Amino acid sequence: MSSRSLFLLVSTVIHSLRYAHTGSSEIPNVPDTVAVVIVDGYQTNHYDSITRKMVPTQTWMSRVSEDDPDYWERETSFWRDQEQYARMHIEFYKERFNQSGGIHVLQVSHGCEWDDETGEVHGFDVVRYDGEDVLILDVKARRWIAMKPQALSYQHRYNKDEGWLEFMDHRLLKECPESLKKSLDYGKSTLQRTELPSVYLLQKTPSSPVSCLATGFYPHRAAIFWRKDGEEIHEQVDHGELLNNHDGSFQMSVDLNMSLIRADDWRRYHCVFQLSGVEEDMVTELDPALIRTNWGTLTMDSTGLFVL
Repeated sequence: MSSRSLFLLVSTVIHSLRYAHTGSSEIPNVPDTVAVVIVDGYQTNHYDSITRKMVPTQTWMSRVSEDDPDYWERETSFWRDQEQYARMHIEFYKERFNQSGGIHVLQVSHGCEWDDETGEVHGFDVVRYDGEDVLILDVKARRWIAMKPQALSYQHRYNKDEGWLEFMDHRLLKECPESLKKSLDYGKSTLQRTELPSVYLLQKTPSSPVSCLATGFYPHRAAIFWRKDGEEIHEQVDHGELLNNHDGSFQMSVDLNMSLIRADDWRRYHCVFQLSGVEEDMVTELDPALIRTNWGTLTMDSTGLFVL
């Protein structure tokens, strides 16, 4: 199907901005604090405890200085404070978990999601220590919840601090969506583009499943599946993970087990790819002539058998 024939339809999209902050102890040759800002899967800002400066990692993020000249200085100041808090919190949890030393990691992920159609905003804040959740903020209820008994003292302290709750409410539900919308505008050509994939049918050996691979699409909100006689099938299929390509686009695949499919039934099967914002599906028939193999090209003879 030609991409020219596809009709683009603007649909509801959930955009996100996430601040990811990692503090660590006793990891050689690694900054003990690293913070990044991620907008719709793209890293836009970076801070670490060596440079001690928040800087843009996308050229279009430099435009923020035109609207907000103090932005980078303000963000640098904020993350310098967080650097100190991370060290303090690691020491706190080491004591609470009866740990004397070694490598330990504190991860804080907070930010917001924004529905570009309804305007609805959801905030989130999660604290993890050594790979496990220890503290979560219920933004709607404005209450911190300890996920481990070692974090109960922080839960009680934060929930009594109305100023801190007010600050987080403002940061997650007001500042965050405003920053997200500005970032989407600055990076419009990258973040709000629509790119259709190339779709391939692949098979490693004659007895292997046929894999339908869609690669090079954007955004990541997509689905791929097999259908038979126009109906989606769930048996004999295996879905692969969504993967990033080096150019910022994505790829995904779905395998179809061929062991129970007769040769004369092949064309009853189709691989279907759907992309958010695109009305029409991309449909690929299970045609032996389209399958790329490691041993040659499949063709069907007059008896209905496949030959090399």
